[in-house]
Amino acid sequence: MKKFVFLILVFSLFLLSACSKNPQAFEEFYKDANIETIDKVILQDGSTGATKTITEQAQIDEFLTLTKDIQFTKQDNQDQRSGWRYGISLFDGEENFEFTLSEIDNTYYDTSPDIYPIVDTYYKHLDIEEE
Repeated sequence: MKKFVFLILVFSLFLLSACSKNPQAFEEFYKDANIETIDKVILQDGSTGATKTITEQAQIDEFLTLTKDIQFTKQDNQDQRSGWRYGISLFDGEENFEFTLSEIDNTYYDTSPDIYPIVDTYYKHLDIEEE
């Protein structure tokens, strides 16, 4: 009887952990995509379509410092949406990792702290010509 209760408890914990919405740091996403050394970042404004390409390592490092620890938590509602505020592409040579501020690999997320004001401020103050 004790084994049975123990097995039910273990199974229940397994189900809870599999269904949980554990936050994941942004840095974990791009490292999981085998993006280790970022040598280019492209920021695209979703409202205008304009892009800014960052290749200067100091600016890339600044952007990563601002965003790498932001926590992404899966949203309960995964219904398809349209539109986005910023699209971001990180490049490691020819390999790249693309996402929007609320969607990574077709999964929608909330961020903590909110990533939008961080990226918006960075984009607007970035001293690079828009393409």
